[in-house]
Amino acid sequence: MKLHQVAVAIDQLFNTFFSGWADETISARAWRNAAQGVRKWEIAMKAINGLFFWQKNHCMTAYKNEQERLHMPPAYRSTELL
Repeated sequence: MKLHQVAVAIDQLFNTFFSGWADETISARAWRNAAQGVRKWEIAMKAINGLFFWQKNHCMTAYKNEQERLHMPPAYRSTELL
């Protein structure tokens, strides 16, 4: 579990270095931009999905995980105030 969190953090850091949002993975960014028809991100999405060949629709899943805040600690996933 910790290794996965470190991998997500590194991914988000690289995304930020390349003008992305600080709390978004490159995979989620690729899906989001490809869905808007940005050609270079369509290509990136296909390449990333190819790297994660054992996961069906890796980038789409990453995007949905971002929407559901699954990379965040459980306490931050709730929209209810304490």
